[in-house]
Amino acid sequence: MSERWFLLKRNLAEFWRVFRRNRMGKIGAFLLATSVLMAIFAPALTPYEPTETIRDANGRGLTFAPPSEHGPLGTDDAGRDVWTQLAYGSRISLMVGFVAGFLSMAIGSLLGILAGYFGGWIDTLLMRVTDVLLVIPDIPLMLILVATFRRLEVGISPTVILIMVIGLLYWTSTARLIRSQVLSIKERQFVARARAIGAGHWHIIRKHIIPQVMPLIVANTVLIVSTAILTESGLSFLGLGDPTQPSWGTMLNFAFARNAISNSAWWFYLPPGLAIVWVTLGCVLLGNVLEEILNPRLTSHHLESEANMVARTSSRPAESGVSGK
Repeated sequence: MSERWFLLKRNLAEFWRVFRRNRMGKIGAFLLATSVLMAIFAPALTPYEPTETIRDANGRGLTFAPPSEHGPLGTDDAGRDVWTQLAYGSRISLMVGFVAGFLSMAIGSLLGILAGYFGGWIDTLLMRVTDVLLVIPDIPLMLILVATFRRLEVGISPTVILIMVIGLLYWTSTARLIRSQVLSIKERQFVARARAIGAGHWHIIRKHIIPQVMPLIVANTVLIVSTAILTESGLSFLGLGDPTQPSWGTMLNFAFARNAISNSAWWFYLPPGLAIVWVTLGCVLLGNVLEEILNPRLTSHHLESEANMVARTSSRPAESGVSGK
C-alpha cells in the first residue's frame, strides 16, 4: 500500500510539474474553478433570493432597471436581481453538466471497455447500437424525449429529466474512443502475461485495462461536461428546463420571451450568455490540456519495467540488448 501511495504521489507531482507550465491549462482551470466557486457560495454572494422582487422607495418593482440604477447587473422584467439569478443559476447549469457528463462517461467507458476487450458478438452488438445513436441528430431526439416525459407527468423533476436524457444520449463518442484504446491495450505483453498466469477477464479489466484508459477517461470527461452544459442551456432556452429553478438557459429563455432585446435590457441576456461561454471555454481548455498531458502515459504500464516506461523511444540496439537477456 505504501508503494502504491508513493507511485501516486510521484505521478501527481509529475503531472503538476507539466501542468503548471501550460498557460492554457491554467486559464481553463481558473475559468472552471471560479464558476464552481460561484455555484457553491451563491448565497454569500448576494443578499437577495432568486424570486425576490426589488422595489424602489415607493414600493414599486424595479423592472428592467439598468446596472447604474441597481447594481451590479440590474433587474429583469419582474424586478428580480439579475446577479442573484446568475449566481443561483450556476448551480443548476453546473449540476446538470457535471452529473450528466459523468453519467455519459460512465456508460460510454463501460460499453467501450466491454466491446473492445471481449470483441465478437458483444462488440458487434454494442457498436451497432452506438452507430444507430450516432446517426440520429442529438437535439431533435432530446426534444422529443424531454417533451414526452414532460407530457407523461411521471412525477420526475424537469432537471432530473434533462440529466437523464443528456447522460443517456451522449455516451456514444466516448464508447468509440475507449473501445479503440482497449483494442490496442489488450494486445500488449502485460495483458498476455496476465492471461498466461491464469488471470481472469475481470481481473485483467480491473487491474490492467482500466488503469490504462483512466487518463483518457478523465480528460474526456471534462470535454463531455462542457457539451452537457451547452446542451442543457440550449434545451432550457427552448423552454424545456425547469421554470421554477433559475439556470443560465432559463434566464436566456425568459429574456427573449419577455422582450429584453426590444427594451435594450442587455444586462438581462448578456450575462448568462457570457457565463455559458466562460465555463464551457474553461472545460474545453482544461480538457484539451489534460488529454495532451495524460494520453502519452497510455503507452506505459505498471507491469513493465521502469526503464521501458520512461524510454519508450529508445534506440533499436538498446531494445535488442534488453530482449537478449
